[in-house]
Amino acid sequence: MAKLARKVALVGAGMSKFGNHFPVKRNPDLWIDAWLNASKSVDNGIEPKDIDACYVGNYSSDLFNHQGHLGPQMANLVGLTPKPAPRFEGACASSGIALRQAIIAIASGIHDVIAVCGVECMTELPTAGVTDVLATASDSLFEFPAGATFPGLYGTLASAHFKQYGTTAEDLMRVGIKNHENGAENPYAQMQQSIKDMMASKKKRYEEQGRDIPDWNDEFDFLKSSSNPIIAYPLRLFDCSLITDGSACLFLASGDKAKRFTDTPIWITGTGQGSAALSLHDRDNLTSFIAAREASRQAYEMSKLKPKDIQIAEVHDCFTIAEIVAMEDLGFYEKGKAVEAIRNGESKRDGSLPINTSGGLKSKGHPVGASGAAMPVEIFKQMRGVAERNRQVKFDVERALTHNLGGSGGTCVVTIYEK
Repeated sequence: MAKLARKVALVGAGMSKFGNHFPVKRNPDLWIDAWLNASKSVDNGIEPKDIDACYVGNYSSDLFNHQGHLGPQMANLVGLTPKPAPRFEGACASSGIALRQAIIAIASGIHDVIAVCGVECMTELPTAGVTDVLATASDSLFEFPAGATFPGLYGTLASAHFKQYGTTAEDLMRVGIKNHENGAENPYAQMQQSIKDMMASKKKRYEEQGRDIPDWNDEFDFLKSSSNPIIAYPLRLFDCSLITDGSACLFLASGDKAKRFTDTPIWITGTGQGSAALSLHDRDNLTSFIAAREASRQAYEMSKLKPKDIQIAEVHDCFTIAEIVAMEDLGFYEKGKAVEAIRNGESKRDGSLPINTSGGLKSKGHPVGASGAAMPVEIFKQMRGVAERNRQVKFDVERALTHNLGGSGGTCVVTIYEK
């Protein structure tokens, strides 16, 4: 895997507040929020005249919002027309692909500065409608007609991991507990409450209503109760990411242009993308994603780094089992060994390899087309030492990674960042 022909830097990154915004805000409003937030992060400022193109990642505004042709709409809102404004789709990896294509375009010399937009407004539809739209990212011939929605597909993956490696429901719960603790410290997250806080809140509400107060001793008791129902065995409600509206914005610049915007750019040194059969029945292995392994192989080779060199990562935890599989697919741990690291606290903020300090998709929220661009926002903050509240890690982050998965692993984009 060759190195990038030109150096590429992340010079600014920001996002809207993630959450349930419809009907007050839709895609245009969310994108403007993200643009303004990202613009403030650029040390020396950035204007539309500085930018050559707008690369838009969006999964399905066509089905969620009855709005296609989103690229020029987003570009026009921030004064970028008539410059190029392509839209990229790869299910939940849509803006991860937009980021990768922007990296390639700058490295090739076609453009010098690109704005990457990730955006999705999902709550315009009821939950059943959202489920139906998301199912179009699975196999519409064999999976969807059989009722295999994404909770069911990831439940299948979790069951396979349980059987092969002895992973338990409590291991999934540890992922959720950790990510909610991180999300509670993220002012842009949809769910800014820890599991412990939610448990205490529910106890208090029961007391005020004169109901019997549950005898939950800890988060595990709460997560094993009827307050956390089974969605698709073995996955429960708190194993699943959220239906979310949100947007993220990234500003990328070539090496020679980056100094115009900042004296401390974050360099993108590796990028990779992989693919896999869309349907699970066509795969040889249900405990690993071949697309993630291929994308990470490319990114590691391009950057000349190895998994042990990565200090912090944002990975695609659309379901808690996905974080465990990602930790193994990325080479951080051997197959079946990630749960030991989780039990030992290695993936916590104060652990040896913090994972999803933003709260991840589980707590921050998962506006599917925006998630791939939101991950680098957290990396940008952590590498600059400016993460809000108490989630900033306690060491200087010099090397980081993002892992953005599409659907049930049909697409994956991995990106590596260095100071």
